[in-house]
Amino acid sequence: MMDGLSSRKSPLMPGRGRTARLPPAELLQSSLERCIEKAMTALLHRQRQDGHWVFELEADATISAEYVLLQHFLGESDTSIETKIAAYLRGLQGTHGGWPLFHGGDFNLSASVKAYFALKIIGDSPDAAHMRRAREAILAHGGAGETNVFTRILLALFGVISWRSVPTIPVEIVFLRRWAPFHLSRISYWSRTVLVPLLVLQALKPRACNPRGVHIDELFAHGIPRARRWVRAAHQSRLRFALFAALDAVLRLIEPLIPGTLRRNAIARAVDFVSERLNGEDGLGAIFPAMANAVMMFHALGYPRDHPDLATARKAIDKLLVLSHNRAYCQPCVSPVWDTVLACLSLLETDTDRARNAVRDGLVWLSKRQVLDTTGDWAEQRPHVRPGGWAFQYANPHYPDLDDTAAVVMAMDRFARGRNGRAEPDFGSCIERGREWVLGLQSVNGGWGAFDADNTSEYLNHIPFADHGALLDPPTADVSARCAGMIAQLGRAEDAPALARALEFLRRSQEGDGSFYGRWGMNYLYGTWSALCAFHAAGVNPAAAEVDKAVAWLNSCQNDDGGWGETGDSYSLDYRSPRRSASTASQTAWALLGLMAAGDVRSAAVARGVDYLIRRQGRDGFWTEPQFTATGFPRVFYLRYHGYPKFFPLWALARYHRLIQLRGPEPRFGI
Repeated sequence: MMDGLSSRKSPLMPGRGRTARLPPAELLQSSLERCIEKAMTALLHRQRQDGHWVFELEADATISAEYVLLQHFLGESDTSIETKIAAYLRGLQGTHGGWPLFHGGDFNLSASVKAYFALKIIGDSPDAAHMRRAREAILAHGGAGETNVFTRILLALFGVISWRSVPTIPVEIVFLRRWAPFHLSRISYWSRTVLVPLLVLQALKPRACNPRGVHIDELFAHGIPRARRWVRAAHQSRLRFALFAALDAVLRLIEPLIPGTLRRNAIARAVDFVSERLNGEDGLGAIFPAMANAVMMFHALGYPRDHPDLATARKAIDKLLVLSHNRAYCQPCVSPVWDTVLACLSLLETDTDRARNAVRDGLVWLSKRQVLDTTGDWAEQRPHVRPGGWAFQYANPHYPDLDDTAAVVMAMDRFARGRNGRAEPDFGSCIERGREWVLGLQSVNGGWGAFDADNTSEYLNHIPFADHGALLDPPTADVSARCAGMIAQLGRAEDAPALARALEFLRRSQEGDGSFYGRWGMNYLYGTWSALCAFHAAGVNPAAAEVDKAVAWLNSCQNDDGGWGETGDSYSLDYRSPRRSASTASQTAWALLGLMAAGDVRSAAVARGVDYLIRRQGRDGFWTEPQFTATGFPRVFYLRYHGYPKFFPLWALARYHRLIQLRGPEPRFGI
């Protein structure tokens, strides 16, 4: 045990504050056990034949709208798919007339402009009631000229506005050295893969085919399609933004003077970057925005449609479509590795042979997807670290991530501890390489980002292009907690210094109210659950201030129905205290798992949360959850994992059932 850390409190001890009696034995043996059995059976039925799980991953209206606009940029059209996407987009329109960034959210200007444009290009009449309401809402919020940078780039590609309304980033930046204030290694993986093909598009300034000749002048004030070049986002400081805006003006003057040979070489360098990372039919970066930009780049360069790079990149996008009989939408990416490892972890909690057999198959599937031979972009900062991580998607070898890797290692380690004989795999080599890679990517401040080490050039979020505020991948509490939990669970003595630095990073990251920020899950509920699991695995005393404050915060934001909920509003820059939101099954599960990690198994809050989940289970064994509970970019882009209400509630209920029956020390798992 690390110096200064005392043994944890027994999970059978009363929790803080008011203590709830155990539910009646008949409830434990009937309602709780039936609920767990039903959820487990339903999840097992969703396992694919090869052992993995994958569920839909849904974003707001923008991705599906951009898919339609991409089709028309290329001069293509599939009426049957577009009709279904139109039905989907209409269904997402809010009562405010526009489109939100998450279920039930406020009007968002950029999402609304894209959705309106897509519906109009599909064929919806501007005079239709839903289009009229959308147009009125857009104009009331300043019109399409006030949209974010990525939307203005899209409008420039369609010739709606001038390229002068878009910040300038010359393609020649691909030649900058690592010591330069701006370098591709200084920005996040998603920014890198989105930006590089976009640099080519900005250099070539192609015009969309737009075969139907659709325009949206009516979305601009006075019907005049123009936009301001520089719009400072709320997170950007006035001084830094002004300096970068001045630099943008200088670059705009210099760009016409760039020699043609230099420009052609820069474009070739950018194309080489994309081609090397094209990733087959899984796509550049395996995320829609980068994939779409790659397709448009190849098209703008004059590649024939049957060119292998263009054809493959195009197929990758179509694989993201989710089609049903009456609607369709485009996913931002797919999540099989993340879904599979979380399903495995939830099933391991049930401690049944049936679940264990399924977990074995899932982990074998995962073992085949460990990235062992590709040295990805992360090596720019850590050139001497061997590959060993897992990516989020089916394939994305240049961009494995720390969150998935830590979770997979913990699942494999937990499975190996319960081996009944040599017939079962122990995943020893997978665990060791994963551990080595995670330790190798620890940042100097003790934490971990999602994809890179020390991706902390914060000033870059103040350039005009970065109005989304997510250009970087700095260490965050949730990912750092996952990695710290992995180190603690493995328990290697030589890793103690890395764990100590990680725990100190978490303590420094704790908010004043006791919560922890959740970068990839929404939000403080996700981060606080993650941190409490790491503290528990590391043997931090449950009476320690950081644990006590986190538990008090969780108790303070429990809803009257016994559940917990949080929306994307908690990412707002002026957020100061918990704002009650409708309870969700997955967020309730996070809160319960966090409280139980802190030893509050028998507390009133846990009893009420368990009761909430039991009462809300559906006939199919799962939970209904239309809310978005995950995050792409805070304040800009949110996600709805359709798998979250399928495995997180099972996870929490099964752990509760195990802990209330426990007679002895509890194994310390990092998640």
